[in-house]
Amino acid sequence: MAVEIGIISDTHGHFDERLPEIFESVDEIWHAGDFGSMNVADRLADIKPLRGVYGNIDTLELQERFPEDQFFNLEGVSIWMTHIAGRPGRYDRRVRQKLLDGPPDLLICGHSHILRIERDKKCKEMLCVNPGAAGHHGFHKKLTLLKCTIENANVKNFRVIELGDRGHRHRTK
Repeated sequence: MAVEIGIISDTHGHFDERLPEIFESVDEIWHAGDFGSMNVADRLADIKPLRGVYGNIDTLELQERFPEDQFFNLEGVSIWMTHIAGRPGRYDRRVRQKLLDGPPDLLICGHSHILRIERDKKCKEMLCVNPGAAGHHGFHKKLTLLKCTIENANVKNFRVIELGDRGHRHRTK
């Protein structure tokens, strides 16, 4: 069975009013940390089932609701989601140590605000994914998120959704 996933990170308290429509087709939403407010988490959870991890700016209330790490399996894919992971060749020390014990098929992270979909050839072809940032705080130029499909032990059909320029707030009618 194919499962459609929406992946978002670094909202920093910003909830784009287009998210309910964007995530209408997904089965789950994954937030890779720095929600920035409980309101963002609640509103995402109102759209679809939400899996998340807390980030370095998240309050104690968010840290009590979400773990630092999520380890789970979906459709034959082992997944690790954490906020600060780094990237292939430059992993955070905490992450690097855990990867030595056995990498997942898919590593989801946030923090850098840099959109990245990359295979780590030195780590059993692990797929490293960062959806960029969907909030207005940071140095990124565009607000981004991702959608993908997980089916038959494969992660495929990545789609990048741009929400516009950082600092330019979308207005709904």
